Amino acid sequence: MSVWPAWEVRDEAGATAWFGVRLEFGDGARVDALAVVSEGCVSIEDVRAEPALSLDDLAALADWIEDPLFEACGIGVEPDGPELDGADAGPGRARQSWPRGVEGQWLVAQKYRAAQEQGVDPVLAVMSATGQDRRKSLRLIGQARDAGFLTRRRARP
Repeated sequence: MSVWPAWEVRDEAGATAWFGVRLEFGDGARVDALAVVSEGCVSIEDVRAEPALSLDDLAALADWIEDPLFEACGIGVEPDGPELDGADAGPGRARQSWPRGVEGQWLVAQKYRAAQEQGVDPVLAVMSATGQDRRKSLRLIGQARDAGFLTRRRARP
């Protein structure tokens, strides 16, 4: 995997930088992505893959490129709170302990709603609070919805 700076635009408010990301697999498959970093947030603007990615692979793309992209962008993944649980952590990565069950679901819902009120991405707020990746944070949000702490996204017939 390789990550390189593509270009940067500076204005009065700060800077926005774009990075190219390339993943090459042993079977000849290749994924190219364009990531943008603005105000400490990283998002993916464009993805091209040969052969095309399945929906599962597209969902896993963030997990594949997260650490190298953050390293290239100069964004460190730091836990928010003082309490760390080293048992869950992978090598070189400390992860906060997050309550399980109803208490954890309620806290996820609180973080989610607070982010919505502030006009920021609620999924990123939950990711930051829990120390989990996007997929696991979405799962926690879904559990909070199922527990009734958040409203349903769509009405079911």
